Formats: sequence, C-alpha cells, structure tokens
Amino acid sequence: MGFQINTNIGALKAYNALSSLNSRTQKAQLRLATQKRINSVADDTSGFNVGKSLDQKVKLMQAAQGNVGSAKDMLATAESQLISIKDMLTQIRAKKADASNPAADKAAIANDIKSIALEIDSAIATTKFNDTNLLMSGSGGTGATGFVFQTGAAAGDTLAVNYGEYIGGSGSVTGGSATNVQADVATDLSAAIAVTSTTIAALDIDDFETAVDNALGSIGNYVQRLDAKDDFLTSAIANSQASVSRLFDADMALEQLNATKSSIGSQAATSMLAQLNFAPQAILQLLG
Repeated sequence: MGFQINTNIGALKAYNALSSLNSRTQKAQLRLATQKRINSVADDTSGFNVGKSLDQKVKLMQAAQGNVGSAKDMLATAESQLISIKDMLTQIRAKKADASNPAADKAAIANDIKSIALEIDSAIATTKFNDTNLLMSGSGGTGATGFVFQTGAAAGDTLAVNYGEYIGGSGSVTGGSATNVQADVATDLSAAIAVTSTTIAALDIDDFETAVDNALGSIGNYVQRLDAKDDFLTSAIANSQASVSRLFDADMALEQLNATKSSIGSQAATSMLAQLNFAPQAILQLLG
C-alpha cells in the first residue's frame, strides 16, 4: 500500500463499486415498479427487437381473428336466409303438388305461390350484412369474386369467400326487385311470380333450388375453413404472447432478490467509502 494523499485510490475504487451497486439497485427497483424486464432498448437490444416484432404479429393476428369472426357472422347471416329461401321453395313444391288435385282451387294456389315467390325475391334483394348485399352480385354485393378477408399476420394470408357465385349473376327477376342474380335463378323466380292457375303444372324451380343447395354447401365449407383458421390463430396468439412475456416481463421474485442484495451491498460500500476517505490521515502520524 502506498502513502499518497493527493489521490485516494482506495476511496475512488470504493466509490466506483458504490456507483455500480446503486445502478444495479435502481435497475432492479425500476423493474419491480414497471413489472418489465426491458424498460429501454439498452437493457436488451436484441430482445427488444424480437419482442416488438412478436408483439406486432400478435396485434395483426388479433385483427385477423376479428376478421375471421366477422366472416363467420356474415356467412351465418347468408346461411340463415338461404335456409329460409329453401324452406319457401319447399312450400312452392307443396303448393304445386296440391294443385294436382282436380278439386283444388288452382287460382288460390297460384296466388299463394306468387306470394311466396315475392317473399323470396324480397329476401334476395334485402339480405345484407353491414349494408353489403349477400345474395346478389354487382356493386355492394357478393358474386363470383366474393369477399376477401385477411386471416393471418401477413398481407397475403387471405381467404376469398365466394359462395355467392351460385346466386349472383347478371340477370333480373321479372316482376320482382332482385337484380344481378344468375339467369336460371331469375328465370325460375320470375316464372313463380307470374304463375297462373294454368301454368302451375309447368312451374320448374329445380335450377333455383340447386343454386341454393350449392350456396349452402359452399358456406358450410367456408365455415369449416374459418373454424380451422380461428383455432390456429388462437394458439398462435397465445404462444406469441408467451414469448413476448418471457422477453419483456420481469421475474418479480428474482428482481426483489437483486434489489435486496444490491441495497445491502450499497450500504456496505457506503460504510467502506467513509472509512477509506479517512485512511490518508494515518500519514499525520509520520509528520508528528
């Protein structure tokens, strides 16, 4: 040990140790206060970048999951109306069968069929989801191109829902309000609206019913796919959030231990710094 008094080397070293301990104490206490392991990029640069990238993907997947939910809601709306239309087509078939009875009032039956056909026409023209027509093509409606939903984190993760290609087209229903529907659908529905007691027997709605069946089958397939995507997104979001948590969330028990250890060390270093500050006074005994 030297006897320099102009520069107290021991005290400087103790000061540096105390400064380091205070820094570790403050870092541990900040993590306890924020519950975050990374409070600035400098805490873990690579971890910060990876965590923020994962966090962004989580938000995108959550938005995609919302899109999947909206798509299923939209399909449920279309499905409900198409089932109703199929039921009404069954009623028309039943009325047609009733008309085969020689004693039946065919004029009354024709009026019933016309009434049912007009309700079907109204259903096609007015079935909407958030002001978007679901059973007609053209502006604001579905058709061969359908709807496109982003169902994943990447912009290219999309699903085109085009069940409407079986119903939508370029035809119009004569005597009704539905436009932009398939020609065979328009033909069958127009004939039902214009039916008379003498044309009941010739009424044919097979093509229309086939179109409805195809649309319902397509909707069922899309719902199955959307369910699978929903399950995947739920799992992917949970796993990504777990990874983000490991990177950003503080281990509270460990940080409490670090804060306590650094605090005790800081107190000891403060005491030693005080003693080392007085160490050069020993030189006075040589000068006495």
